[in-house]
Amino acid sequence: MKALMVVCDGLADRPIRGWGLTPLEKARTPNMDELARRGICGMMDPIAPGITPGSDTAHLSLLGYDPFKTYLGRGPFEAAGAGISLKRGDVAFRVNFATVDKNLLLKDRRAGRLRDGGELEKLLREIKVDGVEIIFKSTSSHRAVLVLRGKGLSHEVSSNDPHLTGVKVKAIEPLSGRAKKTARVLNEFIKKAHELLDKAPLNLEREERGLPPANYLLIRGGGTFSALEPLEKKFSLKGGCVAAAALVRGVCRLLGMQTVEIPTSTTGIDTDLEAEEKKVEEMLEKNDFVLYSVKGFDEVSHDGQVEKKVEFTERFDEHLSRLKELADFLILTADHTTPVEVREHTADPVPLVIVGPGVRTDEVERFGERACARGGLGRIRGVELLPILVNLMGKSKKFGA
Repeated sequence: MKALMVVCDGLADRPIRGWGLTPLEKARTPNMDELARRGICGMMDPIAPGITPGSDTAHLSLLGYDPFKTYLGRGPFEAAGAGISLKRGDVAFRVNFATVDKNLLLKDRRAGRLRDGGELEKLLREIKVDGVEIIFKSTSSHRAVLVLRGKGLSHEVSSNDPHLTGVKVKAIEPLSGRAKKTARVLNEFIKKAHELLDKAPLNLEREERGLPPANYLLIRGGGTFSALEPLEKKFSLKGGCVAAAALVRGVCRLLGMQTVEIPTSTTGIDTDLEAEEKKVEEMLEKNDFVLYSVKGFDEVSHDGQVEKKVEFTERFDEHLSRLKELADFLILTADHTTPVEVREHTADPVPLVIVGPGVRTDEVERFGERACARGGLGRIRGVELLPILVNLMGKSKKFGA
């Protein structure tokens, strides 16, 4: 039997003022609603009630791993997803290309959502800092990863990201005595990077066009790499992953799942859903279980674009007409709630439906935040989802006599 888990990143929301409905409830979603009628629905806390998930910790949980025990920090997952072969002891960080003015006041944390940082990556790969090997790679949109390799390194450093615009960017500070070298290396790298980025032809061109230059690096999410138990060993499922976000690919890759990059796939609403759909079908031929993560919902939520969230939800629903027939079992859910009026992740539970043979269907007829709350699954935690699927697939092992 085959199973497909479709994770709509940031799909879940709260009722919009003036509407009384969430964007999902507002959207016309005949295929999602059909799945709700055919399956068993419920609500899910990706981590636990009241805990606001990151996309990395949420996906770990959805794949059956307790993030409180297995989370390495965001950096190693981003790096693995970018195709970097990590070694034990490597320290990795998530990076944003950002925009600062001449006084280092932060103007844009995402450099106007720069679509491709490949040209800037080539410049930054030339930077050398004594005592450490530096690996820098642009991933998707304004995102990049930074890996430090060498002796005496630690992930226990602060971020230079103030998370607010109009304030001065911070210096990296050591959070323990053993992290002093790492903080020094990072601050030196950031300084050299800013000097190069300020004069980069791409950024001069962006300024001429009235776009924010990607002239600074914000560094956060540090973690030290160590191995995790493979998904196939833990659940007897050979797994694959289709995801535009390097972070999600990295989680799956470090769990031993097959991953793939699609050139036309993006983390925005401009992603190539047709190409992703074809790749999902290919991956299901080679694997028992495939996770398909779609990021566009989250990006427009962070930008507060409610109409675009509704439009993308309806566009994605059209593609479910084909996806819903590709596997014996299908799970449709989100990894977290990102309300467009909040523009950040929140701890609200997300809707969930499981469709497949032997599923005890319920009376839910629409896929939405409030409708699914009346479903037969009740309210579960993310870490419980994959064991439920494994049981339905006939692969669970008896506990006790």
